[in-house]
Amino acid sequence: MRISLLAPYYTGSHQQWVDGLSRHSSHAVMPFTLPGRFWKWRMHGGAVTLADHYLAGQLPTDLFLTTDMLDVTTFQALTRHHTSDTPFAVYFHENQLTYPPPPQEKRDLHYGFVNYVSALTAERVFFNSAFHRSAFLDELPRLLKHFPDHNELHTVDRIRAKSRVLPLGLDLRRFDAYRPDTREPGPLRILWNHRWEYDKRPTAFFRALYALQAQNVPFEIIVLGESFRQQPGEFVEAKARLASHLRHFSYVKSPDTYAMLLWLTDVQVSCAIQDFFGASTCEAMYCGCLPFLPNRLNYPSLIPAEFHEMCLYQDDRGLVERLRWACHNVEAVDGESLHEVAARYDWANMIGRYDSALVDVKRG
Repeated sequence: MRISLLAPYYTGSHQQWVDGLSRHSSHAVMPFTLPGRFWKWRMHGGAVTLADHYLAGQLPTDLFLTTDMLDVTTFQALTRHHTSDTPFAVYFHENQLTYPPPPQEKRDLHYGFVNYVSALTAERVFFNSAFHRSAFLDELPRLLKHFPDHNELHTVDRIRAKSRVLPLGLDLRRFDAYRPDTREPGPLRILWNHRWEYDKRPTAFFRALYALQAQNVPFEIIVLGESFRQQPGEFVEAKARLASHLRHFSYVKSPDTYAMLLWLTDVQVSCAIQDFFGASTCEAMYCGCLPFLPNRLNYPSLIPAEFHEMCLYQDDRGLVERLRWACHNVEAVDGESLHEVAARYDWANMIGRYDSALVDVKRG
C-alpha cells in the first residue's frame, strides 16, 4: 500500500517511530512531518500546514496514518476533494485526556477534545498498550460530561469497537554493536534515561539516591534524558549533592554514546506518573539493565509476572529497599536479564504485525 504518515510533532519517540516504520514496512510509507516543538500549536495548526504539504504533492494514497497530535477533522476538511474515499488510522503515543498536567495548571479540555474527535472520525484507532487504551476509553465519558448537553456518550462505544492495541516498534538491534564482553568492575550503576520533566518524578528518584548516600551505600549514577527547561532545579541540586557518585550527568546527542552508557549500567529506575508504553525502559532492559518501576501505568504488563516482586515497587520506600539490595548484590543483579522480553518489540519482530494491521484498515 501507499501510506501517507502524518506526524506534526516529529521529535523523540514520535520521530523514532516514524523513522522505524518508514524504514521497515513492506508498504510504501511517505512521512509528512513538522518539527517537534510548540505542542499546543501543533494540535491547533499542524493539520492546516500538513494539509498544504499533502496537497502540494497530491501523492496517491491508499491509507492515512496519523499520530495523536494531529486534528484529523481539520485535515480531512481541508483535503476532502482528494481524501474523501481514503481511510484514516490514528496511532496514540499519548493522549491529552489522561496525560497529567503540570503542577499548578488546570487541564485544558480542548486538546482532549481534539483527541476525541480524531478517534471518532478515523476508521481505526491504535493504542501503544492495553493500559493506554483502557485509560483513554475510561476517561472519555468524564470528558464528555463536562459539556452542558448532547454529551454523545454513545460514541465512546463506537470508538471502543474500532480500537486496537499495537505496541511500539523500537530500533533495539542498533544497541548490539556496543555490547561489552564483560561487565566493567565497580559499584552498582543506576540509570535514569527519561525526560527531565515533572511527569517522570525526578524528585522521587533523587530522594531515593539521597537515602542511599546517607547510609553510605556504594553506587554510581548515569543520568541521561532531554531537558526542556534551562535549569531544572532538582537536577541542579542532585548534581551537586551526588557529585561523588556521578559517572555521567547530561543529555547525549550521540546514539553511540547513549548505547555505550546503557550497556554500562546495571539498574534502570522509573518513578513516572505518566508512561503509556515504556520505551526507555525497554531500551534499558535490552541492554541488560534490571528495571525498578512503580507498580502502575503500563509497567505491570511490560514486565513478566515472575519478575513483578523483584522489579515493581509500591511506594518510594519500596524503591529505596530494592536499590539498597541491588547495591549489596551486584552479581545477583548482573545475573538477571530481561533482554529477550524487550527484544520482542524490535522492529524486526513487530513490523509484520504493523503491516497486517494497516492492511486490515484498508480492507475495512
